[in-house]
Amino acid sequence: MAKQIYAKHILLKDGWSENVLMEIDANGIIRTLEINAKLPREFTGEFIQHSVIPGMVNNHSHAFQWAMAGLAEQSGTGNDSFWSWRKIMYDFVGKITPDDLEAIASALYMQMLKAGYTSVGEFHYLHHDVNGQHYTNQAEMSQRIFEAASYSGINVTLLPVFYRYSGFGEQPPNVGQQRFINSQEQYADLLNSISNLADTYGQNFGIAPHSLRAVNRDDISFAIKHLDSINNKAPIHIHIAEQLKEVDDCLRVYGKRPVEWLADNFELNNRWCLVHATHMNLEEVVTVASSNAVVSVCTSTEGNLGDGFFLMQNYKKNNGAWGVGSDSHISVDAAEELRWLEYQNRLMSHSRTVLTDGDYSSNGHWLWAKAAQGGAQSLNNSAGAIEVGAKADFIELDNEDISLLGKKDNDLIDSLIFNQQSSLKFNSVWVSGNRVIDGGHHVHEKAIKDNYKNVLKKLLS
Repeated sequence: MAKQIYAKHILLKDGWSENVLMEIDANGIIRTLEINAKLPREFTGEFIQHSVIPGMVNNHSHAFQWAMAGLAEQSGTGNDSFWSWRKIMYDFVGKITPDDLEAIASALYMQMLKAGYTSVGEFHYLHHDVNGQHYTNQAEMSQRIFEAASYSGINVTLLPVFYRYSGFGEQPPNVGQQRFINSQEQYADLLNSISNLADTYGQNFGIAPHSLRAVNRDDISFAIKHLDSINNKAPIHIHIAEQLKEVDDCLRVYGKRPVEWLADNFELNNRWCLVHATHMNLEEVVTVASSNAVVSVCTSTEGNLGDGFFLMQNYKKNNGAWGVGSDSHISVDAAEELRWLEYQNRLMSHSRTVLTDGDYSSNGHWLWAKAAQGGAQSLNNSAGAIEVGAKADFIELDNEDISLLGKKDNDLIDSLIFNQQSSLKFNSVWVSGNRVIDGGHHVHEKAIKDNYKNVLKKLLS
């Protein structure tokens, strides 16, 4: 059933407008936008008093890792790194059941909505039971992700991970990876099931060859070919060049750097999302930017793991598409990911307002718009901007919040990102035209929180 929403002040794709009447169809798609509209006398739709901006897209998430966020901050022996963190993660993940995963993902997705994310790309690799055996329903864990998204109200693109090896050179998987591993035939069967589930739940799906160390060229080719037989527009995500060790191992085995090897062996295009791509050289930056692929920059996780800095200024000069992900969820805050992306580049260049549209333009607007639109592309999701034909995914700011008082237009987004206070800046959050967060609260908040609390109690005992 169609519905109407009237917004007093809203950021459309072409800029800020006032008194906008939106017509939204039964699928949550904006069908008409009337600017400077008078509120109909017999109006029975939804009225939004405060300023509205597009919802943010989180294009890289490992939901199960949220339950261990903050638990890997005690030092071990010697130098800690991504690789020592990964061992802690493997130990933790060995305990999670399907019920646990659904409770964790539901709580995480609720938090994402509160933080301004209206869509998420779930890079999902927890496929099997605690002994590494397939569930009777091979897609059991994937279905729990869809259930969590449905219960919370977020849009999800499920990206089942293809994982076969423990390292470059087709090293056999270790015990900690037994819940992730599939043969080519098993992965094809899993993808078939997920495709059917995506139709049932009204959500998107794609594929995620985990990394060049976890699959080989033939595996990636097989996965893409099978995906194309189902949906030749569905996205392809891969971890790439995240750590220096990965670059060194790739050079040793393949004689090329990770991004260089990937571009030489596959046609990168607008379906691809390269996650992290932290360690590219300038030639690789140009290659990726010109391919129309999207890079997922996960600033808080990359900082937490000590990965390094993405070459954002060079990538921007080449008009590269990008989005943000909360990855391991050490932070679930869209504004923080963008703020620290900008701050990293300020620190490296010893300057200010580095990522903008040029002279006299808004730093915050450029960051928010580019991340939302690039993220939407990477998930094959008609979101990222408020326009006709897009999903009605948006956020109502709280203009009375102390950090936003007196601000208007782009100053609101600049303050949202760069005036960080311990206060609530969002009055409501909408997904497909439905209000999922109201006054900072979720309709299922108590049940979601209670379930999550019980799961943590079990996992941390």
